Amino acid sequence: MFDKLVLASNNTGKLRELSALLAPLGIEVMPQAKFGIGDADEPHFTFVENALAKARHAARGAELPALADDSGLCVVALDGGPGVHSARYAGDARSDERNNEKLLAELSGRSDRAAHYVCVLVLVETADTPQPLIAEGEWHGEILEVPRGSGGFGYDPLFLIPELGQSAAELAPELKNTLSHRAAAMRHLLDRLRAAQGR
Repeated sequence: MFDKLVLASNNTGKLRELSALLAPLGIEVMPQAKFGIGDADEPHFTFVENALAKARHAARGAELPALADDSGLCVVALDGGPGVHSARYAGDARSDERNNEKLLAELSGRSDRAAHYVCVLVLVETADTPQPLIAEGEWHGEILEVPRGSGGFGYDPLFLIPELGQSAAELAPELKNTLSHRAAAMRHLLDRLRAAQGR
């Protein structure tokens, strides 16, 4: 096993969250910017392919094991869109506000508003490893007609969790971090890491 890895992201929120989750295993997480690594291209049509591309890119640049995630929102009425294009749904200049506005416009007049978040985590020990660790998580809900809440990011103000009667942006961060797609994926990844450590 290993005691440090590079995160294929420069997102400080992801770094903080993943560092806390991996700390009990004695694994230090460092952002790819520390090694002068820029963002990888994400030309693929699936979350797993994009996450794998990002992980290999970071591992190659840092010469360390690398962890990457690719995530997005899949809406039933939009045939799974925006999917892997979630971050740039309204154009290349990323904007949560414009993405949310476009989503509401696309769903205008539609009654089926079922949706789910997806997160795929990929861990590679080297850039060329033939057997990456892959874990996936989903979070199911519905798309609201108007935004609610000021927390979270992305589509959280529009993502209703029916059993709680709250949007993801209305949840306390601690609760969101136990329910979310990223939390579910990380639980699966940690199980696989612990199993690997025990071998």
